[in-house]
Amino acid sequence: MNSVDLAFTPALEQARLIRTKFLSPLELVNIYLDRIQRLNPLLGCYFTVMADMALELAKTQTEQLVLVSDINDLPPFFGVPISIKDLNPVAGVACTYGSRALVDQIATYDDGVVSRIRQAGFNILGKTATSEIGSLPYTEPDGFPPARNPWNLDYTPGGSSGGAAAAVAAGLSSVAHGSDGGGSVRGPAFCCGLVGIKPTRGRVSHAPVGDFQSGISTDGPLARTVADAAALLDIMSGYILGDPYWLPAPNPSFLAATQQPPKSLKIAIATSVLPIDKISPDCEQAVKNTVKLLEQLGHQIEPINLDFSDIIEPFILVWKSGVASAGIPPEYLGSVNQWLIETQITAGQYLQAVSKMQVGGRQIVASLSPFDIVVLPTYMSPAIRVGEYAQLSPEETLQRITEWISPCPGFNVSGQPAIAIPTGFTPEGLPVGVQLVGKPATEATLIALAAQLEALQPWENHRPPMTI
Repeated sequence: MNSVDLAFTPALEQARLIRTKFLSPLELVNIYLDRIQRLNPLLGCYFTVMADMALELAKTQTEQLVLVSDINDLPPFFGVPISIKDLNPVAGVACTYGSRALVDQIATYDDGVVSRIRQAGFNILGKTATSEIGSLPYTEPDGFPPARNPWNLDYTPGGSSGGAAAAVAAGLSSVAHGSDGGGSVRGPAFCCGLVGIKPTRGRVSHAPVGDFQSGISTDGPLARTVADAAALLDIMSGYILGDPYWLPAPNPSFLAATQQPPKSLKIAIATSVLPIDKISPDCEQAVKNTVKLLEQLGHQIEPINLDFSDIIEPFILVWKSGVASAGIPPEYLGSVNQWLIETQITAGQYLQAVSKMQVGGRQIVASLSPFDIVVLPTYMSPAIRVGEYAQLSPEETLQRITEWISPCPGFNVSGQPAIAIPTGFTPEGLPVGVQLVGKPATEATLIALAAQLEALQPWENHRPPMTI
């Protein structure tokens, strides 16, 4: 197996190759660091490459592998490389939050989810690019090179987990950590032809800090296969002492769900989300193609109409509050974020918006309760060009964003789990896909169905030409 094949080998298989001593952690890390050195200047995936730390750990793990008497004593992803989005602290490494004001800020602790990832044996390659404060669905923060889509460098990999998605799609990381406050895992997965999971609210801890956006954001995995994404979600999930809300651990695991084909499911289908009903032909066709596969698998299909009109205004207000809460002086922010925080929001207005979101979330969950799963577009059109919104006013940019990502934020409001899966490509070669949304706390059902679809239409062997 050559170095390119190893770089694109699923994380679970990489872990097996290491445990059987076919491959050493040091060999694998060197493959990724070499690819990062060559391709990251083109892609802008990583803000910070932790080469020295990654090599030191890889050497230690390689020595441990020689000495270990029982490989079952090793953690599940021993020696497998991963990346961490630069919104989550990693001790001793810069944590910029995509802001030029924070480029010299060195984290003094590991985020809770980072600790879980380390405990699973992963080796962190670096911190991936994010939009400024994670607030935008494209990754072009002031003071940093834009992240680019490995399928076509003229296009965005999405945001705010754009660097994470580009890294996995380009074979610069085995799997990646991301986060999703309005589509920020699902959108980049869609743009880059990956699997991305937004877990149910409370599935992944925000420790040791708090949740400052009233439950709309959560960490989640990005991967090339459903099984890798499910296994990483198993690692990321779980209560940490003091969490304000949480869910019990899945039983069996999310990874096990990939081996358990679901029974016949009642599945709702939507091709648009009001008040935005303009969908590109490519994205509409992705839904229609998925419907054909679902019918072939024996699932019950029912078209529905979705309307998120009532949650747009309160969601935007809470989103603006999240930008303001970062405490970064306006002169250090990009024009869109400056505009977002110009409106002074009172505590009363914020709490009213949270209440409206919660009411809207209840309505979304209630309206979808007759169905096991909803299938709908991830975004309303394929990836936009890098800089496509640069000449627009902030007001025009917000309108374009609202239209593009409209199928995603409603499920951040409702807290329901969702998984983005690839389905194919546009005639221009850009990835497209759909998202599957489940009832609260039913990630296992979503994962089982996604694995079923993946078996009919495998996508992991697709590789961006520039990366091979």
